[in-house]
Amino acid sequence: MRKEPFFTHVRLRREELEAGQYPLSIPAVRDIEKLRFHPGVTVFAGENGSGKSTLVEALAVAAGFNAEGGRKSFQTVSQTTCMELADAITLARNPDREKDGFFLRGESAYVIMSYLNDIGYAKDYGGNLHHRSHGESFMDIFYRRFSEAKNGLFIVDEIESALSPQRQIEFLGTIHTHVERGSSFIISTHSPILMAYPHSRLYWLDKTGIEERHWTETDHFRVYQGFIHRPEIIIQGILDAAVPPKAKKSPTGS
Repeated sequence: MRKEPFFTHVRLRREELEAGQYPLSIPAVRDIEKLRFHPGVTVFAGENGSGKSTLVEALAVAAGFNAEGGRKSFQTVSQTTCMELADAITLARNPDREKDGFFLRGESAYVIMSYLNDIGYAKDYGGNLHHRSHGESFMDIFYRRFSEAKNGLFIVDEIESALSPQRQIEFLGTIHTHVERGSSFIISTHSPILMAYPHSRLYWLDKTGIEERHWTETDHFRVYQGFIHRPEIIIQGILDAAVPPKAKKSPTGS
């Protein structure tokens, strides 16, 4: 494992953004002062709309990656909404620079797979990625193309959207293999499985801002834990809440 991350920290130059407008309208983004990275894995977790993907996408662009994903050399038509934030953050780099890397996004994976076909590089990733499932394609990117990568920077946004729980556990092993070879990961996720990687630092984003937490202190872990321990009670409570109570008949029957 690396002794130091590729970036020591990120700082937001808040004065360059319009107060009260996107992205400062997101509490977690507005709350950024000086986020520090872990040499192995830095995780951003939170509810939908908390800003984790916005932040991770901006970090990727600020680090030099294509906004839609892929390697730094990839050039796709960008539909990103993060450019304002990317332009207003400072990444403090350590002298040791990454030798390789990839930005993998759940929502734009189709664009990257098509791009690889168009530029004739699909063979480096095991062939046409559209001919495999979403999850298999994601795993192939790491297994085939980066199996020997060292000192790489991998930024991953909600990859669990394509991975079964078993595949998520396998991906933990993939993360560890790369971390042991000197690579670093920056991950946004809803998955307690991916949050559980031990050599990491986790930031929780919500409507109050952003703070460092242990993965077992996240709302996501508590929801999964409660459901596993009391599934019948939770399911019945949800079903009861979803159906309004029957209206009482009046004494006259009218």
